[in-house]
Amino acid sequence: MDIASILLVVAGLCLFETVSSLDNAIVNAGVLATLGERARRWFLTWGLLIAVFVIRGLLPWFIVWATVPSLGPAGSFTAAFSSDPRVMGAVEAAAPVLLIGGGTFLVFLFLHWLFLEDKRFGVRGERYLREKGAWFFAVVSLLLVAIVWLAIARAPALALGAVAGSAAFFIVHGFRENAETREKRLRGSGISDLSKVFYLEVIDATFSIDGVLGAFAFTLSVPLIILGNGLGALVVRELTIGNIDRIRRYAFLKNGAMYSILALGVIMILDGFGVRIPVYLSPLVTFVVVGYFFAKSVRFARSGEGERKTSGG
Repeated sequence: MDIASILLVVAGLCLFETVSSLDNAIVNAGVLATLGERARRWFLTWGLLIAVFVIRGLLPWFIVWATVPSLGPAGSFTAAFSSDPRVMGAVEAAAPVLLIGGGTFLVFLFLHWLFLEDKRFGVRGERYLREKGAWFFAVVSLLLVAIVWLAIARAPALALGAVAGSAAFFIVHGFRENAETREKRLRGSGISDLSKVFYLEVIDATFSIDGVLGAFAFTLSVPLIILGNGLGALVVRELTIGNIDRIRRYAFLKNGAMYSILALGVIMILDGFGVRIPVYLSPLVTFVVVGYFFAKSVRFARSGEGERKTSGG
């Protein structure tokens, strides 16, 4: 990769991590408001280091290591910058399994949002599909069957990757549903600050999975993923501290995040099946999709302000 490609990938990773973690920022802000000053300061200092350097650092490295165990821990981290043909060959051989697994996870994540989650409708057809929520289980089941069928014809390991991505989605989804229930309890006064801080760290870990898996649509380089996702995590933490109300005014940013997730998931699956994807495509799609929904949010906010001014006299 040349310098321009690296900068484009890092910028795309940072933007994707930021918009895909907006829910995380909102949840964190709600719980932080109930913490004492000392606990809040500890989380915003040490919790940031854990979120950026431990969770978003170790997770992509661990995923590459688990996918290509022959590289070992050091080789998994530096594989993208290695000139050793054996290392490069091992990464290229194992990459399709990782890409199909991550892509399946992201597409399932989008479909769950589309069919089952409450949202502000930003695209025609979203309201209709939300009313047909039970279709989600049929759609993802048939989609998994189709991916596995195509994968088996190419290589059995690809089918395993798709099944692993599906399993990861339902495991993470279970953790998040439990987290939503616990958040309501944590806002009460009967829970210790230590329990709340521990909860926030677990939530950070859970929400980071989307960003880390999506990052592999941009690059297989663990250092670049750590850099881009780390910068995005810094932005999210700043939003957590003081700008949540402002972010909530951009009504369709969540839509932008989810359609970006869909696009990246499809890119990863296609890449896993051997379709050659240009390095600039994932960052470009992310900027275009998020930019569209950001502009839509700005227009919506301005029209809302105009209506309030008109109704106020």
